[in-house]
Amino acid sequence: MTFLQPLLLAALPLIALPVIIHLINQRRYQSVRWGAMMFLLAANRMSRGYARLRQILILIFRTLAIAGLIFAVSRPLASGWLGLTAGGQADTTIILLDRSPSMLEQGAGTGVSKLQAGREQLASTLEMLGSDRWVLVQTTSEGAVEIKSPDSLRKLPSTEAVGTSSDLPAMLEHARDYIQANNAGQTEVWICSDIRENDWNADSGRWQTIRDSFLELPQSVRFHLLAYPTEASSNTSIRVTSVRRFETVDSAELLVSLKVTRDASKNDSITLPVQFEIEGARSELTVAVDGPTLELIDHRIPIERSNDRGWGKVSIPADSNSADNDFYFVFDRPRKRHTLIVSNDPQTAIPLELAASISPDPAVECSAETLSEEQLAAVDWETVSLVLWHAPLPDGKTGKPLTDYIDRGGQVVFLPPRQPGSAEFMKVSWNSWTDEQTPIPVETWRGDQGILANSQSGAALPVGELQVRRFCELTGEVTPLARLRNGKTLFAHLPTTRGGVYFCTTTPDLRDSTLTTNGVVLYVFIQRALAAGAAVLGQTQHLAAGAAAVEQPLDWKQIVGPEDALSTDYAHHNGIYSAGEKLFAVNRVSAEDQSRVLDDDRLAGLFQGLSFNRVDDQAGSFEGLIQEVWRMFLVAMLIALIVEAALCMPRQIPKVEDTGFPRRQSDKEADSTTDRTTAITQSATNTI
Repeated sequence: MTFLQPLLLAALPLIALPVIIHLINQRRYQSVRWGAMMFLLAANRMSRGYARLRQILILIFRTLAIAGLIFAVSRPLASGWLGLTAGGQADTTIILLDRSPSMLEQGAGTGVSKLQAGREQLASTLEMLGSDRWVLVQTTSEGAVEIKSPDSLRKLPSTEAVGTSSDLPAMLEHARDYIQANNAGQTEVWICSDIRENDWNADSGRWQTIRDSFLELPQSVRFHLLAYPTEASSNTSIRVTSVRRFETVDSAELLVSLKVTRDASKNDSITLPVQFEIEGARSELTVAVDGPTLELIDHRIPIERSNDRGWGKVSIPADSNSADNDFYFVFDRPRKRHTLIVSNDPQTAIPLELAASISPDPAVECSAETLSEEQLAAVDWETVSLVLWHAPLPDGKTGKPLTDYIDRGGQVVFLPPRQPGSAEFMKVSWNSWTDEQTPIPVETWRGDQGILANSQSGAALPVGELQVRRFCELTGEVTPLARLRNGKTLFAHLPTTRGGVYFCTTTPDLRDSTLTTNGVVLYVFIQRALAAGAAVLGQTQHLAAGAAAVEQPLDWKQIVGPEDALSTDYAHHNGIYSAGEKLFAVNRVSAEDQSRVLDDDRLAGLFQGLSFNRVDDQAGSFEGLIQEVWRMFLVAMLIALIVEAALCMPRQIPKVEDTGFPRRQSDKEADSTTDRTTAITQSATNTI
């Protein structure tokens, strides 16, 4: 138990006052021995034990009454789960609010989302604790923002859910920067999250730096986590995986592929109505979902032949999470996909050129050309869908156009040259080549998502059949997508705000690997990167929520989407937006469909060495996290005073029953003597 006014507990020694007063009061009486006293003591010997017991009880209850008063004015706090407050009012309170789509999941039968419950709990709890300054760091924020009071959490539009995942390491970095820049005193950091793995990114190397930086602060910083780890088993999500406009002889069609995902433990069969909306025109298709997933490939939707470009939406009925029941898409005539291969080794460039120029769709034209680094100055980057870089890593003048191309959403795949050099690109560099006497197979790879994900039919790519004889190691913070049996990385992804940067640590050369002879993996890898790069060209784009667009969101106009979304946050909210002639479809990030709750031990390890408390709550539960219990102590004080008063009341002397017969003179004298003896005994008892 903790207290809002802990300094008042310094008055606890006052509970000894009744004992001190009792001892002082006893010194006022002096014992005088006289003859009749021995008879009085003998007469009172039977009642002396009770008198002492009563006096002890009186002292105890007087002491308890004073203690109850002191505890009550100190404003004690208690919680149904765990004491969360550090004790005393903080100088600065920083709130980290997770606004990711999974926070819209509702509690069973409550209709209240985790985000709504978390905001209400934080507002009521922090208002009780008090602070000199309130600061908010939320999912889409690029820094810490001061707010007027915790009640603002209930009202601010910037506390509503968005379509992007939260980056908790970045949010903690914003909190640390605020503490350092403002020289904050005692600081409380409150985190509200459903602790999904994709939001916390526990494998990131930033966590060690974050822990060290907080430990080095001279201020006292305490962390409190309000967690909502419960996962709803009744949730179903939908995602459009592909949209193609296809022309027939006299009409046009949209070929829409989608994926329905349920809880992994679901093996029963359900029928699910799927609604398609094409610019206001609706149609419905009922599908049978057997098991946890369903893949619907190339569902045909007729459209007007003159409708070259437009938008649509796919929806399923409402369930426990409304954030993943809709998915928006845009369509346009297919654009040409052009691949730029930068290489000084023509032999290695041949299989790359073949894989990039063979189109998987007859309606889509693909082309590829090979250039040297010296010829890059004449490249029209606006027409390039993919760059395959088989040369020393770019730097200086060469790296700037490539970085700008990536920032616009372009895709780049780096392959190691024969002479890696010492150049570094985006903090990643090549090391030396390693030769193996026997070919090494691939042991693990990411088949759930990303560029090596399983096919739409659910079949895995034959990545495990690859054999690698020579590879070049990487240095830098990258995310491995495939590892060799010796633990070395084969394919890796470099996280970026936009675009895609990939590394392959070997080449298609027969001396290095079987990427050419087992060409499925190479072809799919290149074609998927090529499709992602082509998607950002032209007049329509599909964007993951939070990804920066070429146009500023302030220039966007909302066509379909949440009505309460701020125009400055359009890039973070699901919907259809326009900017001039371009159409943008913004949807939740793919990681939100399969996000899992972070393991308790891993979560505790992220705050190792820091002052960290955690309490778990449920959506729909508004039981206070922290409650003042001073009333309980006041009631205890009153009860103690009442009992003490009852113990102090003198005993009633029983009256002699009247029999109706005249009493003798000797009886009257005996009664008078008894009364005098009782009075003297009572006086002596009080003196003792």
